[in-house]
This record gives sequence, structure tokens and C-alpha cells, in this order.
Amino acid sequence: MTYDPTGHLLLTPVDQEAPARVRRLRELGLGERPDPAFDAFADRLAEVTGAPYSMVNFIDENRQFFAGLHTPTGTHSGTHSGADLAAHGTVSRYMARDHGYCPHVVVRRKALVLEDVCDYPRFAGNPVVDEIGIRSYLGAPLIDRTGTTLGTICVVDTEPRPWGRAGLETIKSLAAELVEQIHRREDGRV
Repeated sequence: MTYDPTGHLLLTPVDQEAPARVRRLRELGLGERPDPAFDAFADRLAEVTGAPYSMVNFIDENRQFFAGLHTPTGTHSGTHSGADLAAHGTVSRYMARDHGYCPHVVVRRKALVLEDVCDYPRFAGNPVVDEIGIRSYLGAPLIDRTGTTLGTICVVDTEPRPWGRAGLETIKSLAAELVEQIHRREDGRV
């Protein structure tokens, strides 16, 4: 964590790897448009975990992009803010980098389990809690063969969820599976 000049704790971690990640994402052709294969993966992720929302998330210096997205209604847009879930029942494919928990997963390079985000002062103040109503998060990094953390896969809920060890193992296993799918794409074996 870092502090701003006024001494306030900043909730989003500093991401030194962002420029290298952006170069790698461009090299792979990822993170700029929705992808039906990633939407299908997000659907499967939601089904396996029982979560109402799931994402395949690629992160650059300023924003997060959900190349794969599952919502309970199947409704999402490309241009609205994260507050759309609360206001209209839609979820945007874009989110500011300082919203949500995926930036923490990317910088930590480790899975993150938050059964009730309100139990963690560091995470309870995140804008997605008040603006969107997120109460539970489970996410894992997508680390490719070059060692670059491309982004995350994650599931969220508006209710606390007891993800437990089984949830952690599931999300990590699915992240490894998606990284292998990305490698097959890169190798032209899709």
C-alpha cells in the first residue's frame, strides 16, 4: 500500500508491471474487445462456483476490461460505469483500476478470497461495496508462460459467501486452465 501526499492510505496497490503487461496483452491480442470464448469461460466459472457474476479480467494502467463476463440476466454493456449494476441491472465491460479487488490479485500474484468484504477494513472501503453492492469476492491471477500476470478470473456476489478451501482450489485450477487456453491460442492450436 502507498500513501497519497495528504497521508491517506490508497486502496489500490501500485502496479509496477502494468507497462509490461500491456505490451504482452497487445502481443496476444487480448484486453480490448469482448471474446465469445471468454464469455463462455465466464459462464462456466459462474456455473461451477454458483456465483451470480463472473469475469475474465485484463488490466492495464488505468482500467479493467472484462473480456469475458457472466451476469445473472446476461445483460452487459460496453460503455456504462460500474454503478450500472445497482441502477439498471447491467454490468459494464470496463471498470476503473481503483475499483474492485482484481488489481490486488494482479499485484500480489496470488488468489484472493473475501467471504465478506466488510470483514476486511482494507477492502470494505472499496467503491464496489457502496456503488455496486459487492459483498463477496473470489479471484485468481492469470500468469502466462512469460511470467506476466495478464489479469484475473473472478467471481463476485452481492451476499457474503463461504468460499472456503474448495473455492480457492477451484478458482486456482480454473485460472490455470484458462492460461493453458491462452497459450494454445498463441501457438495457433485453437
